[in-house]
Amino acid sequence: MTAPGPVEVSWFAALCDDDYRYLGVPDPALAASWEHCRDIALAADRNGFDNILLPSGYALGIDATAFAAGVAPLTERIRLLLAVRMGELWLPQLARQMATIDRMLGGRLTINIISSDMPGESLESAPRYRRTLEWMHVLRTLLDGEPVDFHGEFVDLSLDPPKARTVSGRCPPFYFGGFSEAAKETAAEACDVFLTWPDTVAGVAATVADMKQRAARRGRTLRYGLRSHMIVRETHDEARAAAAELVSRLDDTVGAAIRGRSLDAASVGVSRQAELRDLADDDGYAEANLWTGIGRARSGAGAAIVGDPDEAAAKLQEYRRVGIDAFILSGYPHLDECDLVGRHVLPQLDRGPLQIDP
Repeated sequence: MTAPGPVEVSWFAALCDDDYRYLGVPDPALAASWEHCRDIALAADRNGFDNILLPSGYALGIDATAFAAGVAPLTERIRLLLAVRMGELWLPQLARQMATIDRMLGGRLTINIISSDMPGESLESAPRYRRTLEWMHVLRTLLDGEPVDFHGEFVDLSLDPPKARTVSGRCPPFYFGGFSEAAKETAAEACDVFLTWPDTVAGVAATVADMKQRAARRGRTLRYGLRSHMIVRETHDEARAAAAELVSRLDDTVGAAIRGRSLDAASVGVSRQAELRDLADDDGYAEANLWTGIGRARSGAGAAIVGDPDEAAAKLQEYRRVGIDAFILSGYPHLDECDLVGRHVLPQLDRGPLQIDP
């Protein structure tokens, strides 16, 4: 199985206070701030990345939507993958914001759909994803410039689309990740790009195959993306040493506290990341060049591709061969690793004309 066409390679703007030189040891210079996260986004643009994920959190970091509006005029070619939690804002206002930011970007907005609990609220998985699905349908309709007449369990709305329109006149692509049954069914029905977290190549292949079947039952075709960290150095030994150095000052109690403060800390996907760590060897490698040590102090994506430039590029190509055609990468510290990946890995990938609209 080979993913068709050129690959999309994205970076990560650490808006959620997830930037370290030593994992689990806060550094004020790397804390989420307008200045620091702006510099990451502009470095990704300068290094030739296609897109950059702006994560959404409440207790951590800074607001993703406000950041997107601020950084949009400063970028030249990179797309912004803006994380938006479904249910958090009034839908018509959300549509206006998304259309306005897309205009500011000249049509370079993409949307990462988030379905985790709202701050201060807890909702069971099944109804939470039913709410997400209703929001996705209505948001897409409004951003497609069509009137809405929707009366569901969570959305009851009849109105014309906002005057603000995207550059294309259509809804930007929806990127979406989740591993529960409810999440996968929601993705199959309503997203454009399904995102999975780090796993063995066989594990990713199984996820892609599963999602292809779910989407096909609905007459749909999705793209598939992998969210992973990267540790790339000029030699194999230097890369492994950098991985070990990253966790050399980590207190496991602090790491557990970091993992637990995320709104998705108990999700099926997070459980799989913990399982991957349990299956790893004594150095934390689940398979060649896939290191699980980052998951000791991070909820969500908990593994990294570790190696020299050829090994790192080859690992990405392995995932390409099982159906992945979009990568959302990150590394610590994010500015330094952005330059390393941009210099050593991007030139080895097929980056050629990219079409990511739905």
